[in-house]
Amino acid sequence: MIDAGELRKGVVIELGGDIYQVLEYQHVKMQQRQPVVKLKLRGVRSGSFVERNFQSGDKIVTVFLEHRPVQYLYKDGHLYYFMDNETYEQIVLTTAQVGDDTKYLKEGLALEIVTCKGETIAVELPASVELRVTETEPGFKGDRATAGTKAAKLETGVTIQVPLFINTGDLIKVNTRTGAYQEKVS
Repeated sequence: MIDAGELRKGVVIELGGDIYQVLEYQHVKMQQRQPVVKLKLRGVRSGSFVERNFQSGDKIVTVFLEHRPVQYLYKDGHLYYFMDNETYEQIVLTTAQVGDDTKYLKEGLALEIVTCKGETIAVELPASVELRVTETEPGFKGDRATAGTKAAKLETGVTIQVPLFINTGDLIKVNTRTGAYQEKVS
């Protein structure tokens, strides 16, 4: 158990028998009142969003998370297939369970699956992934005060901003946390 004032983004807690992940955290101090902790939570099983308020001294049950290395295999409709690197068993997740991370999944990608009490909560991508540019406009130099960027569509379907010197077919490194271009690989 931890104090509500110690909660942070990403922490997984148990409330009323359900498991929630903290998405947003705000500590609010009001005049002549006890501080309040405002949380935006995502239900792990349902995927629904809930907002809850706690007093700063309230005790909340945290949940132990297990990280297991897996490899992304393929997508079939709304299902994503992963292989456990230790047991070689296949793990099937829905689009709701994978979330926004689907835009960086590429066949053969090594990542981690986060489980809680035997139930898969989320996938944890590496800090950056290497993706090939499938479409981009040619970059033209002009009179600019700062470096220019252009839109580029990557092999997973996501579109990001890249520098003007990036061309179709280039392999680039993308930050999975921010979705920003990092560097040209080849």
